[in-house]
Amino acid sequence: MAQFNSEEDPLRFLQINQDNRSHISIKDEQKCREKCDNKPCTFICPSEVFNWDWEEEEISFKYQRCIECGVCAIACPQANIFLEYPRGGYGVQYKY
Repeated sequence: MAQFNSEEDPLRFLQINQDNRSHISIKDEQKCREKCDNKPCTFICPSEVFNWDWEEEEISFKYQRCIECGVCAIACPQANIFLEYPRGGYGVQYKY
């Protein structure tokens, strides 16, 4: 299983046991396009999970980087992010 822990990576103090199943989803991608002007999930997430492609007008995310803080779901003005904790044995493991 791949781990993000390089010296430059903001997740270097974490070990993430990655699941092959996402624990994050966007409820309605059309809401992201049409109703969310400033895309707060793309800048509020401390581990840079979310990315907005302005050219394609679509949201993407790397659930493997999630540190399970929940701030994305709280900050979404449309309540459009579904977040649950990963299955047992997967997710964040703190190294220090």
